[in-house]
Amino acid sequence: FHQAAKVIFAKIDCMLQVQVLRNNTAEVKKKLAIKQFKQLELVDQVVSLDDERKKLQADFDQTQAKVNAASKEIGKYMATGNQAEADSIKSNVAAWKALLEPLKDQMAIVEKELLATLVLLPNLPADAVPEGKTPEENVVVREGGLKPALYAGAVPHWDLIKTYDLVDFETGAKITGSGFPLYKGKGAKLQRALIQYFLDYNTDAGYTEYLPPYLVNEASAFATGQLPDKEGQMYHATADNYYLIPTAEVPVTNIYRDTIVKESELPIKMTAYTPCFRREAGSFGKEVRGLNRVHQFDKVEVIQIVAPETSYAVLDEMVLHVEQLLQSLQLPYRILRLCGGDMGFTSAITYDFEVFSAAQERWLEVSSVSNFESYQTNRMKCRYKDASGKTQFTHSLNGSSLALPRIVACLLENNQTPDGILLPEVLHKYFGNNKI
Repeated sequence: FHQAAKVIFAKIDCMLQVQVLRNNTAEVKKKLAIKQFKQLELVDQVVSLDDERKKLQADFDQTQAKVNAASKEIGKYMATGNQAEADSIKSNVAAWKALLEPLKDQMAIVEKELLATLVLLPNLPADAVPEGKTPEENVVVREGGLKPALYAGAVPHWDLIKTYDLVDFETGAKITGSGFPLYKGKGAKLQRALIQYFLDYNTDAGYTEYLPPYLVNEASAFATGQLPDKEGQMYHATADNYYLIPTAEVPVTNIYRDTIVKESELPIKMTAYTPCFRREAGSFGKEVRGLNRVHQFDKVEVIQIVAPETSYAVLDEMVLHVEQLLQSLQLPYRILRLCGGDMGFTSAITYDFEVFSAAQERWLEVSSVSNFESYQTNRMKCRYKDASGKTQFTHSLNGSSLALPRIVACLLENNQTPDGILLPEVLHKYFGNNKI
């Protein structure tokens, strides 16, 4: 059990508060089942461990109360010179004090087990999350854009990047390993153009830009829910016990760890470009060919910290924000509301954006926009004081705006012509040309 967990979870109200689990056990299990969470017995274990913790605490408090009361009596007897009575009580006090340390040790063991069990429970899905086990059961909310009719000689992006010398996978594999692309020439320039455009688009919408560290400590990874859930998917720098970030969500959201913000500061809107590192263990085959799935990629993220009563309105706003960005790139897209079985560990509700890859004739995910409600902010103690002066947890949301590899794949494939690859108008000034 990680040291960071001891530090963080010893001071949180717990991702799924024990009282919620205790008072709504059947409903919690029903919600977890929608997420296809199999270890429903953990809910009962949490309640049982909390019962044990409460009993030990009660025994400790009662014994400590006896010690305190007896100590006062000893003082009275000593003041009146009744040494015999004082000595008699002292022997009882010694016996009671001998019980306190073992009780304290037992409580620490039970509390550690309780917290270790709690961190295995995912966030509960929102009421709007559809039931389902697989991506095929996600609900299409809406579609936009027109699927292009490609010319007869059209090819997939992995052929186009060779024709126009945009990405060198072989040299990237030599330098690092498979799944680490080396962008070059106009390929590198297109990356830079997209990143700059996405950042400008986000800052124009009121997001403050950050450039965060690309490695985080355990406390940060726990706070946003990457640990312990996604430990095997992250690259781990073991000598310093740092993790390479899988997304800018991790360092940027942690800016507000252990913070109480003013209500007037909400909503807090942040955006950041970072490279992202994901092991993606077990990925292989045609569906991950080319830029479809890589271990290192660039992404621009948007994050909001908001008051709880506004978080679902903000979710709609962020979905629209990403949708309009895709519209500006003139890419055919669709928006999916993920079913419970396809959702992430920390999310209460997620909308995925997919763009249509014309040469591959398939949809590729390019963004996820999620509301975590108080799951992350509870872990990281991000709170605010409302108008009445009450301190409560904020809600956190984040979305890709956008992830570059599959956007690049679709821009290349959908806009290819016999004379080059046409670029959408919004990129012309960033790229310095209207086509590759």
